[in-house]
Amino acid sequence: MESDKLSEYRQRIDQLDSQLLALLNERMEVVKQVGELKRSNNSIIYRPEREKAILDRLKGRNTGLLPETAIDAIFLEIFAVSRNIELPERIAYLGPNGSFTHQAAESRFGAMSEYMPVSSIRAVFKSVAAEITRFGVVPVENNQQGLVPETADCLAEYNVQIVAELPMDVHFAFVSRANKLSEVRKIYSKDIAFRQCSKFIDEVVNDSTVELIPVESTSKAARLAEQEADSAAICSRIAAQEYQVPILFENVETSGDNQTRFFIISKLFANQPSGSDKTSVLVKLPHSDEPGILADFLQAFNQANINLTKIESRPAKRGKTFTYWFFIDFEGHWLDENIQHIVNQYKEEIKWLGSYVRLI
Repeated sequence: MESDKLSEYRQRIDQLDSQLLALLNERMEVVKQVGELKRSNNSIIYRPEREKAILDRLKGRNTGLLPETAIDAIFLEIFAVSRNIELPERIAYLGPNGSFTHQAAESRFGAMSEYMPVSSIRAVFKSVAAEITRFGVVPVENNQQGLVPETADCLAEYNVQIVAELPMDVHFAFVSRANKLSEVRKIYSKDIAFRQCSKFIDEVVNDSTVELIPVESTSKAARLAEQEADSAAICSRIAAQEYQVPILFENVETSGDNQTRFFIISKLFANQPSGSDKTSVLVKLPHSDEPGILADFLQAFNQANINLTKIESRPAKRGKTFTYWFFIDFEGHWLDENIQHIVNQYKEEIKWLGSYVRLI
């Protein structure tokens, strides 16, 4: 009988769930011992390079139905629970609740961590620098909009290190309490979100009488849409969940390739080499307006066989002249021999921001 077979399958699932629970608790017992050892040595709990090595090993051994994305999702949450057992951490992020930065933070630190939303990127840096929080999560660039200037400026100003990068696909949802689209008379969102979802607004909403109202964040947009039955919001899925607003349409962004890169920052933190690393630095070259200065510096990387993945200039904000410093990403770890060769050449010009596991 079909019902007997279904009952048999369910019993087997229950048995497997019980085995999983027992194994997870066994893992947490070992994690607790690791945490005690780390605390006695005043060691860092969060080790991105170790987590990546575990994920790579598991995906290499995988012969079942689980896709790699599912392995990442399951074990990143296990890692987050483990870290909270080792030593609970507080994480600051660019708020409010339901922001994309909140979503990025939870993707790495899990649902159990203690989070502190703050009102600006600078406030995240301040909380980490003052050791109010152990970690901070900030956006650094979007592949459609470019570098986030405030993050770049704060990296220059504060004594913190980048400990991990988090690339995240950015998907917007159209949410509303209205029963149908024709009942919506106004749409709330952040101005940049309106631009990134312009095709949906033009082709699906397609009503010139609907008012587009910019607000400070997509999270606030979701909160307003929850309060007003004839309104809608363009926001993140996590914001819709936070304010319990029904999702009418998902993935309404114009470009399916929209991705934001986030940094996890901390104070007095250094990752060990993983074999697949990226390093970020700030470079302030003397007399950077002189011909050939930047070219000579970049040629040193070429001669050392170091692959540059990003270079962007920012105003140095000193004096009345037009001088610049440069934000540079390159492949490799700060401690690699060829990178140390350049560091020794340009000790006064380079500020190391961090070496971390390369994800993009």
